[in-house]
Amino acid sequence: MIPNLTQTLAIVVLGTSLFFLIMFLPALLELRKPKDSGPRMIMEKVPEFHAQPSLFMSMPNIEEEIRFEHSLIQRLTKIVEVLPSLEV
Repeated sequence: MIPNLTQTLAIVVLGTSLFFLIMFLPALLELRKPKDSGPRMIMEKVPEFHAQPSLFMSMPNIEEEIRFEHSLIQRLTKIVEVLPSLEV
């Protein structure tokens, strides 16, 4: 059996509690007195949908912007075709 079981148990309990205290102390201190007041919404900068409908119309089309070269697509398909044969 383990000699001095109470002493070993006391060390384990104190060590575990000290570990959790050290790990969570910064989070607890930050919750009690936060350094940042949080996100703020500036009302002058928020666009309204009914006031500026052209804002959403002028957004670029992502599908037209993304263009892959044919050689790049061929290389990627070769890599994907090899992947199933790597299973052991």
